[in-house]
Amino acid sequence: MAEYTDHDGGAGDDVPDLSDSDNEEQWQWMEANDNIFFFKMSNSGPETLQHCLVEHQVDLVEVVKKHKLDDYGYIKMINYIRTEKCSGQSLSTLPECSIPWESDEYMRPALQDDPLLQIGTGFHCSTQRAQRTEEALARAMDDLHKLKLLAQGLVLNADVGRGTGSLGAVAELREDEDEAYFSSYGHYSIHEEMLKDKVRTESYRDFMYLNPEVFKDKVVLDVGCGTGILSMFAARAGAKMVIGVDQSEIIYQAMDIVRSNQLQDRVTLIKGRIEEVKLPVEKVDIIISEWMGYFLLFESMLDSVLYARDLYLAEGGSVYPDRCTISLAAVGDTEKHQDRIAFWDDVYGFKMACMKRAVVPEAVVQVLKPDTLISQPAVIQGIDCNAVSLSELEFASDFCLKITDSTDCTVSRVMFSTGPQVTKTHWKQTVFLLENPIPVQAGEELHGRITVRKNKKDPRSLFITFDLHDMKQTYSLQ
Repeated sequence: MAEYTDHDGGAGDDVPDLSDSDNEEQWQWMEANDNIFFFKMSNSGPETLQHCLVEHQVDLVEVVKKHKLDDYGYIKMINYIRTEKCSGQSLSTLPECSIPWESDEYMRPALQDDPLLQIGTGFHCSTQRAQRTEEALARAMDDLHKLKLLAQGLVLNADVGRGTGSLGAVAELREDEDEAYFSSYGHYSIHEEMLKDKVRTESYRDFMYLNPEVFKDKVVLDVGCGTGILSMFAARAGAKMVIGVDQSEIIYQAMDIVRSNQLQDRVTLIKGRIEEVKLPVEKVDIIISEWMGYFLLFESMLDSVLYARDLYLAEGGSVYPDRCTISLAAVGDTEKHQDRIAFWDDVYGFKMACMKRAVVPEAVVQVLKPDTLISQPAVIQGIDCNAVSLSELEFASDFCLKITDSTDCTVSRVMFSTGPQVTKTHWKQTVFLLENPIPVQAGEELHGRITVRKNKKDPRSLFITFDLHDMKQTYSLQ
């Protein structure tokens, strides 16, 4: 590149011209005293800078940072070094408040086509860009932290009643994050299973057909309409307008179904998430939805119903179903425990008991035999769909199971149960297997506590924790 002496040296008077050099890497120097300050010229900026640091104890990066040089400041510094022939030591020890290259005269190149200036400027620009990026990122993270604190404050101080609070984890899911859920409802088999579930489908039909005064001339919203069966029930029950919303591909079949039944004048179907679509009306009188999942709350579709309720339901309107409960009962099924849990103690002569730790936490959805129930059911949570808030869908409840040989379940209005004592439904029952069975006697009371919360990574799935008989176990439903 070039060599420089300090102010007292004389070798820097004859600066070599490097502009016509074709060598990829070369050394250029001049005879001088011990204070000679020279650079290694190469196509690598970092290599040149490293040479300055090792051989001459000059860290150009630190010089740039120390004096907060911009691009013009860097150019002036290089031209100053070449013009004034300063030593590395004098450059490194310049006080921050004193910059001898402030004059615009140092904008004039001291060396034509100065390679060091070209390499250095490129490096300097990259350094500055990196610094600016780091500073911008730091500011963004700080702003994000402040925003998070603000949001937490708003949520914590908000009224948890209807129409207030955050949108909820499900509403905040991006479409690509929720794609798997809606894609599952694009398969026809799941709709066939639900339609053939007479307990489910006929309960909705009977409620609407037996209560025409509720639906007469009303505007009805069907959240997650699927094939449109509930929308058509509502239209037949007397609703003047029914709006069905569904994000899955089944909506296109539903449109054909509605037209096939000449209900297109009263039933309007919209593809999309209820949290994102725009309805053709501002308010509706009734919201119907078949939102229930395994363990009632699995899939968190109730979150979307509550979103629609808070945004679209008119004063005095209603959500149906309006009330739901979750009940818990003790089960004594030695055969099932042997098949799923004790099985791992001896697998073809091999010990695999360690597998229990993976198997037990998985909740099992199955149809229970009524004669395996060994306690009365205990209600652990009641939900009023017209008043419940999102925060109440995560809860903890103490329970007491009264051990008995048998139990009955009776109803007095249009409703249905997914319990094992009545006609089975596609919801079946959710079973939480214990690794070690608990001996119980008739007449005994089994006390415990259940905690239900959403999986933060997947808000449509659940974690259910039991504290029971000096045992604590968390199960997943996903």
